Order: sequence, then structure tokens, then C-alpha cells
Amino acid sequence: MPSVAFYTLGCKVNFYDTEAIWQLFKKAGYEQVDFEERTADVYVINTCTVTNTGDKKSRQIIRRAVRKNPDAVIAVTGCYAQTSPAEVAAIEGVDLVIGTQDRDKIMEYIARIQADRKPVNAVRNIMKTREFEELDVPDFTERTRAFLKIQEGCNNFCTFCIIPWSRGLSRSRKPESVIAQARQLVAAGYREIVLTGIHTGGYGDDLEGYNLAKLLKDLDKVEGLQRIRISSIEASQIDDEMLEVIGSSPKMCRHFHIPLQAGHDAVLKRMRRKYTTAEFERKIGLIRQAMPDVAITTDVIVGFPGETDEMFRSGYEFMERIGFSEMHVFPYSKRTGTPAARMEDQIDEEIKHARVHELIDLSERMQLAYAEKFVGQVLDVIPEREVKGAGNAGWIQGYSDNYLNIRFPGDESLIGEMCRVKVTKAGVNECEGTLVRVMESPRSAQAAGV
Repeated sequence: MPSVAFYTLGCKVNFYDTEAIWQLFKKAGYEQVDFEERTADVYVINTCTVTNTGDKKSRQIIRRAVRKNPDAVIAVTGCYAQTSPAEVAAIEGVDLVIGTQDRDKIMEYIARIQADRKPVNAVRNIMKTREFEELDVPDFTERTRAFLKIQEGCNNFCTFCIIPWSRGLSRSRKPESVIAQARQLVAAGYREIVLTGIHTGGYGDDLEGYNLAKLLKDLDKVEGLQRIRISSIEASQIDDEMLEVIGSSPKMCRHFHIPLQAGHDAVLKRMRRKYTTAEFERKIGLIRQAMPDVAITTDVIVGFPGETDEMFRSGYEFMERIGFSEMHVFPYSKRTGTPAARMEDQIDEEIKHARVHELIDLSERMQLAYAEKFVGQVLDVIPEREVKGAGNAGWIQGYSDNYLNIRFPGDESLIGEMCRVKVTKAGVNECEGTLVRVMESPRSAQAAGV
């Protein structure tokens, strides 16, 4: 049986795309082997280009694959392959460069290369692509939450970001295709679906009379689906229709990841973000009205060109006032080819580093304060894995609907089931609880022969 090994760099969308590519190999009779542990006949490296470091790491992994088996077919896909195809093709041993589109043709390219050993550069202009690439993922390797990609590309062109050039403009998956895939995932035993994309909240921008709020209403009707989570949404995309869905759907998770990026209007303007801090704060207030106790997580870039100490201080106070339940903090990193990389007032690395640490400390304080509100409450948790390490035997771990990571004593047979868990102890990255009861689910009913 021919074998394939994957290595994925970068974001959740890349991991989804890798799963989709694996389905094509599986249909063609391949077995998947571990990239590190076994040699394979084909290596697929799904690359990242969000920072210059992403490019460098991608090149290192490609060379590692070539060394592992010089006779294997080396296929490179993803964002770095899309933005720098000639650079990738020039790496000795690379056979196929395929970018972020036409992945449905990967098997025919590989068969052709295996027959004549002639390298193929299959990358074409992503900016001309207007169709969503339909690649199904009916199940996920070692996952209890199913990811469902509904959107690709981005129209925002923020000054720090290369992604529109590597993923193209925003395009939405057809609603009927999303619903069909959701039903398939529920039938495979998934209780929770995470809607994902490059700019997920932009779903429907290219569709006539259909948007994310309407899709959520339709997903709400999918029988057996218990939780719907949105991987990320912009504050500007939360409109009245969206707020109505948030407030009325029993399946919507009490968690939204809403990127802030900076807490000062002057920095937001230089980033070319489409909101002010006042607009952002207003939207958060409306979400909290519609869905009390909601967890709001965010992304923040620290040390963007021109960010003064005063701007940073003001942003810090703004974030503290909002009260996020977690912040993902990144130091600004120059990305060649973006307007921000050419800005003159770049910030010293040491200053960036100090500011990052301040915001991580703030994030941890806010994370703990949010978690403490739920001590004594009973939450729905879908266990994802056993807790590893000495002294953890008999403990399992998973996320509540409001994104608290909770560990509690329980059997591994509960993984993937909906459990009612009482929170007994709050922590920064992890809480503890006790199992109250297991909810009846289509999966457990099936197992019982009902």
C-alpha cells in the first residue's frame, strides 16, 4: 500500500485543508504514516507565510522531507507555496508546488510525477479565483470537535497582513454544501461543529441574499447537532440579524473570538482596521446583552510601527475595561511585501518584548477572573482526551460551551459525549470539575442499540 506523510504549519484553516487533502489520498488507497517516525512514498508539506519566520520554517521542513526519502514525491501546498512558487520550486527535491487552490487535482499531478519524474509548478493567480474550492472532510483524525470550512480568502488588506495575496479574495461555500457536510459530520458522531475560514464572518459577502446569520439559522435545524461555534468573527460583522441569532439559538456556543489587534484608534487606523475602539466596545456590549456570560477571546498585535508608550498604555486600559476571557498576544513581526513592513517608525524588539509580557499577565488575570465566575456552576463539556502525565490517571479533559478547558475524573469512554460537569476550581488555562451526568446523545443511543 503506498504511503503519505503530512506536515502542517500555520493556522487552523491549514490543518483543515490537510485533512481535506488526506481524504483524497485515502480514496486513492494510500495509508497515512507519521512524518517523523516512518519514511513515506509521498510527503505533503502544507506551508505558512503569515510571517517571514513562517517562510523560513516551511523551507526547513521541505528540506527535511527531501532528506528523509530522496525517492519520494515531495508536494508543497499552502500559503508560502502560493506567494513564492518559484522560490519553493527552486528547492532541490521539490516535485510539486500547488498553492492554495486546485488541490482537488493533487492525485493526478502526483501520478504524473511518479510516471515521468518531471517537476510540476501548478500555482496560478489566486486573485482571479472566485469559486470556493469544495473539499469534503467527513471525519477528522483524532478530534472530537469537527471543523467545517465555510469560507476562503479575505477582502480586508490590513497593512500588516499578506493573507489576501496567499488566499485570494473572500469566497463562500454554497449553503447547501455546508448543511450537507454538517449532517455528514453529525452522522459520524460529532456533537460540536466549529465553523472556520480565513475571514469566517465574511461568509455570504459574495452570495445573493444569504449571510452567516442565515447559515446559523439553517444549521440550527440540523438534527443531532448540539453545539455550533464560530472560529473567529470581526466586530464589524456583528449586526442586528447576527445578534438576534446569538440571543435565540440554543446551539450557539457562548464564545466568540473577535480580533481587536490594537486598543488605540491611531494604531487601528494605521493597521487599516475597519472600526474604532468605541465601535468595538459597543459591539461587545450588545453581544453580552444578547448572550450573558459569553466568553470573548481576542488577538492583539503589540509594537505595531508608530505605537507610542501612551498608545500602548491607553490600549492596555481599554483591554482591561473590556474584560476579555483570554487574549492571544503577538509581537508585531515584519512581513516582507506588506505596507507595515515599509513603515519608518518600527518599534525596538526589547520594547515589544516587554509589552507582550505585560499583556500576557493581563490576559491571565482576566482569564482567571472569568473562570472564577463559574465555580459551583454546572456546564456542558465534551471531553476530547485523557489527561496525560503522572498522577492524572482516570482524568479526562474538554471544553465547555463558553470555552473553559475543564478536567474532571472520568472514563475514556466519555470522550466525544456531552457531559454535565460542575466546576469546582478555577485556573488560568485549566479548571477542575466533577461529573454530574452524561447527556443522552445519538451516539450513545446507537451504542446501546436503541
